Amino acid sequence: MYRRVLLGRTKLLEAQPISFDVKGHRICSLLSLEGRYMEEYNKSSMKKARLNSLLTTLLNDPILSDVPKNPTVADVDTLISFELGSAMRISVLKLDGISFDVKVMNSATVKDLKLAIKKKVNDMEQSSMGHRHISWKHVWANYCLSYHNNKLLNDDEALQSFHIRNNSQVHFVPYVTTKESRRHSKRRKHRFFHGLNKLS
Repeated sequence: MYRRVLLGRTKLLEAQPISFDVKGHRICSLLSLEGRYMEEYNKSSMKKARLNSLLTTLLNDPILSDVPKNPTVADVDTLISFELGSAMRISVLKLDGISFDVKVMNSATVKDLKLAIKKKVNDMEQSSMGHRHISWKHVWANYCLSYHNNKLLNDDEALQSFHIRNNSQVHFVPYVTTKESRRHSKRRKHRFFHGLNKLS
């Protein structure tokens, strides 16, 4: 599957030639990174170690500074799509007024955005404080995302149906789905606020 994705990227680049500027360098680096990940699936352990070394070198390239520390093929694919205009950057405003960015495909649903937020927050928490558990089931039972006063409650609804585009900003708002959700302890709420509010 991933090989087909790479071939599709190559054909798209051939149809839309990119000059070798900063953007071109970035796309080439991302394609190289994605290609290395694809190769890794069919290699022996010894060759995997060599590929991991190459991946580390690629990830140390300043032009890829926004790539997650341990990216998946899907992460790299989304970044390439963003550079080619088929993915968008969305700003997420936390409850403490600090925001962070995530990237999702233009065709993404509310569920895709929530998964991107979960991964971003978990990655930031891992890098800043080591592993801390955030109960995302608890988070989504008590809070939801909102865009221009519209609550994003249906996981299957496309973001575009809310007119969410590149560089749009969504934010968290309180939302309690059931009576049971109201009985969460203050300690658990504090854990959520600490995990989400303190991350920059």
